[in-house]
Parts: sequence; structure tokens; C-alpha cells
Amino acid sequence: HVQLVESGGGLVQAGGSLRLSCAASGLTFSGYVMGWFRQAPGKAREFVDAIRWSTGSTNYADSVKGRFTISRDNAKNTVYLQLNSLKPEDTADYYCAARGGRPYDSMWYVGPDRYDYWGQGTQVTVSS
Repeated sequence: HVQLVESGGGLVQAGGSLRLSCAASGLTFSGYVMGWFRQAPGKAREFVDAIRWSTGSTNYADSVKGRFTISRDNAKNTVYLQLNSLKPEDTADYYCAARGGRPYDSMWYVGPDRYDYWGQGTQVTVSS
């Protein structure tokens, strides 16, 4: 079965950096898009960024462009999210998600309902 396991969250001061990891198993990866979402207390889950597993092409939310970077390691079946220049408003639970099995679908989707599998989340807290 599909399993996504996030790690790397923690407490960091504003301006600091963290790297989140998402170890994936049970996926065929062909045609998959791996995404990161976040959810702050009392707010809806929001799209952060995504990467196409096959090509490495990426899509970012405007709020994180230039600060966050998504990447993947094919050999380790792992997706990374590098968070730089963190701000207190980046505080949230960060979730890894997979949308899969659609190799001919070139659209980027930002709605959580468009993703098929989810990890359990990892908490990121940015202090001011």
C-alpha cells in the first residue's frame, strides 16, 4: 500500500532554514506529482509546491517562491522541501501528498482534493 512519511520539522527562528523529507513507498511514480501542503491552526490546508516525478518540473505558491525549493531523489524515493528565510507566518503542519497514475495530465493542481495520498504531517514552528 502507499505510504508517505514526513520528517524534518521543528522549531526555528525567523530567517532560519529547515529541510523536510517525504519518504514514499508503494508508488509506481510514473505519472505522479508529489506535493507539499501546509495547514496553520484554524486555517484551511493550502498548497505550497509540487514536483512531477518523471520530469522534475515544479510549481510554487506565490507566497513561497524564492524561499522554498522542492526536489526529489529518485534513488531514495524521497521528496524534499527546503525552507529558507522562514517567517512566523510559515508556522504550520506540513503535509506531503501524491497525485498519481495520470502520465498524460500536464495540469498543475493546487486543491487538496486533487491529491490521492497523504502523509501524517510534520510540524514547523517559526519564532519571531
